[in-house]
Amino acid sequence: MTTQIFMASTLYGTATLAAALDAGCFEPSDRRILLVSNNAMTPETTPAVDEMPGFERLRTRFDEVVSWNEAIFPFHPGAWAPRPDDLPLWERYLRLAWKLGDDDVALAVESIQVNPALGVAQILTDAPVTVYADGLMSYGPTRNKIDPLVGTRVERLLHLDLVPGLRPLLLTEFGVEAEVVPTEAFTKVLAELVDTGAGLPRIEEPALLLGQYLSALKILSAEQEEDLHVRMLKGAVGLGHTRVVFKPHPTAPARFTRTLEEEAEKLGVDLTVLDTPVLAEVLYQRMRPALVVGCFSTALLTASALYGLPVARVGTDTLLDRLTPFENSNRMPVTIVDALLPDLADRAAVTERRPGTDTDALAELVRAVGFTMQPRILPQLRPETERYLSARLDERTWRYFKKKRLTSLGLPGGVPAQLGFLPRNATVRRVARTARSLQRRMVRR
Repeated sequence: MTTQIFMASTLYGTATLAAALDAGCFEPSDRRILLVSNNAMTPETTPAVDEMPGFERLRTRFDEVVSWNEAIFPFHPGAWAPRPDDLPLWERYLRLAWKLGDDDVALAVESIQVNPALGVAQILTDAPVTVYADGLMSYGPTRNKIDPLVGTRVERLLHLDLVPGLRPLLLTEFGVEAEVVPTEAFTKVLAELVDTGAGLPRIEEPALLLGQYLSALKILSAEQEEDLHVRMLKGAVGLGHTRVVFKPHPTAPARFTRTLEEEAEKLGVDLTVLDTPVLAEVLYQRMRPALVVGCFSTALLTASALYGLPVARVGTDTLLDRLTPFENSNRMPVTIVDALLPDLADRAAVTERRPGTDTDALAELVRAVGFTMQPRILPQLRPETERYLSARLDERTWRYFKKKRLTSLGLPGGVPAQLGFLPRNATVRRVARTARSLQRRMVRR
């Protein structure tokens, strides 16, 4: 007997798996199990993927659904990891709980470098692994070094063609080949969900604003994120949109929307805040937005690449500057969106739907940023990164790098090697602080 276990934590990821199955990306199997994991900070108050509107349409691809949260209760899926000595015990427990017996098991998981996917792969020691990507992070490097006992079992990376022509860096250190889930299969699956979400308002061609709840990720403060939403609103209004729909992140606090509603009232804008947790792609099909605005949401790329909708970005410059540490895995999605999509403040670029760069230039940028993020994981990219920085580092591309990072890696654009002692010299730092203080005083005067 063969059993395939598909792990999913989001409806978008489940739809990706459904599309891959429909397109024949997986071999036939005697049994297919969907393993759902609720990774929200407080799973007890947040609906799991199998409770989301539209899930039942996707569930038909699987023989049964089991819960990872229930399997490891009372531990949190994102925080718990099995101890190495306990792996045989856990495998015996899961095979009994899920009636796997002596079946040959194959896994399909997302985010293999972190729990819960990593823990499941470690427990099911002999299972070959397919990693599927449900967002832009797959274009970036693997965020952590993966144990070769897991990494060498990964056979392929399935991903959506969100940026046509761009190849993912994820897991390339293990020689994993990327395979595209056919776009037509994915859009067909999304079409099955078009009438889900009871109570959705009927609004034609609004400006759609996408919330992400970045403060929960400690990327922005709550106040900064509220300001970001207000910038989205003002930018859309500045482009002439009078009907605006805001899709908040499902776990974002209600006060985020109150601030936006107050601003909309001041501007005299017809604002609708959605309280039904549906995929943005459902809204694309039902409302056909005249404009989709967001920060660095994957949904911006599905709007543009899959549905041909006008899109605009807001706040990516701020995030590029604030993301810490430099290897923060959100850096690659922010970089791609910033480089590819028009700024909401650039009226002409948004109206003309001008891409920020071409695919070849974007691919070079992605590989250079990928190396500077994870030089130990992708050491083979150093020579081409050096060539890129020597030839392409200018006023526009500097935003994607940090001088301190380039210096620490000995790359072009950093402090020359013979002057490398300067940033670490206490006397030099003290003089620099004094100079900056004097400069600020002069500006005030």
